[in-house]
Amino acid sequence: MARSRLRSAAVMSGLVRFLAALLVFSVVACSRDQPVVFAPLPPGAVVLVVGDSLVAGTGASQAQAWPVGLARRTRWEIVNAGVPGDTTAGALERLPDLIADHRPDALIIAIGGNDFLRNVPTDVTRANLEVLIRESRATSRHVALVAIPALSLGRAAVGRLSDHEMYAALAREHELALVPSAVSDVLSREEWRSDRIHANAEGYARIAEKVAESLAAQGWVRR
Repeated sequence: MARSRLRSAAVMSGLVRFLAALLVFSVVACSRDQPVVFAPLPPGAVVLVVGDSLVAGTGASQAQAWPVGLARRTRWEIVNAGVPGDTTAGALERLPDLIADHRPDALIIAIGGNDFLRNVPTDVTRANLEVLIRESRATSRHVALVAIPALSLGRAAVGRLSDHEMYAALAREHELALVPSAVSDVLSREEWRSDRIHANAEGYARIAEKVAESLAAQGWVRR
């Protein structure tokens, strides 16, 4: 009888430990799924947007690029550092001078599409983004990552582009603000594109709206 009680107590103790560990794991997992909440940026804050032709506004006028639309919606001072054809490697070379010249209060990283088009190995692109993130975080806690669609001719043909998974993973890992689906949704719609890989004026307006909404939801914009 005594041995039976001891076995029962051991089983109960093990069950309690298992349930406690499961609870801790669930809490941690849930916390990782929650977006990071930031303090709002005041009007006039300098926000550096690093990217390629989709940031520069290729396919429309420079005045219609989405960083311009974001500036109107937020009253931030946006520095549009979009360079057509640029890659994550090119952005890495430019970033130190951009930070030194503009001393930004926040940074938005929106690059990677040309890496995909040029078949740069994914691990190289991810490594470059990691360094961009680290250097940006050394300047400001306010760092956002705009997800770029994965290269898929099939999905592009049927208008169903989706974000490359590395952007959400990097945002979780580094506790960044993430702007999902903005570029993917726009480039999936023929009426919002100037060509297969660039938006038109309406498309850039849609991206600006989605970026502003995502950042507001994560605390960057005072409501």
